[in-house]
Amino acid sequence: MSEPVGAHVSERWAHWRARVDLSEYHSRWARMEAAGQTAHGEADLIEALWSRAGGDGAVLDAGCGMGRVAIELARRGIPVEGADLDDDLLAFARNDAPHITWHLADLATMQLATRYSMVAMPGNVMIFCSPDVRADVVERAAAHLHPGGLLVAGFSLDGITLDEYDRYCAAASLTLADRFATWEREPYDGGNYSVSVHRLVT
Repeated sequence: MSEPVGAHVSERWAHWRARVDLSEYHSRWARMEAAGQTAHGEADLIEALWSRAGGDGAVLDAGCGMGRVAIELARRGIPVEGADLDDDLLAFARNDAPHITWHLADLATMQLATRYSMVAMPGNVMIFCSPDVRADVVERAAAHLHPGGLLVAGFSLDGITLDEYDRYCAAASLTLADRFATWEREPYDGGNYSVSVHRLVT
């Protein structure tokens, strides 16, 4: 009997993959936009941080999935690449935006040739990856940053605490620069979701 799709990533990811129709999920964001709902809060914050840092250098969307955030960043003129270990999701990204570089890569072991001004992880990466590789994911993200570059990660605090995440960051020479409750930059007040901005200090 073959293992469930995504079981090599984590039990949580395998469960998500088993219950989600990928084509329906892919079209959900277009329907939201058509209905006038905000669908690009992540890109708004990433763009603001990138511009504040001088608007120089590329962004890596780590755990990019179908590429929604990366494609929006590219539409805004920001140089961006995407990386994910799920080739089924990357197939949608490649089809929608063949002009963007998409890397099939495990974030816990990735070794890309490029260094970035920002690595963004907007897709709940920390809770979908296996707990035993979370520190590796953060370390690899930091290893792909230019000095002073930013790691921006938004995730639910379900099975991970901010203290844990901050320890992973500290071990990778990343220091906390800012923290929000949402991608719309609402102040963090101890809720169950956080967007953390860490800076590489060398």
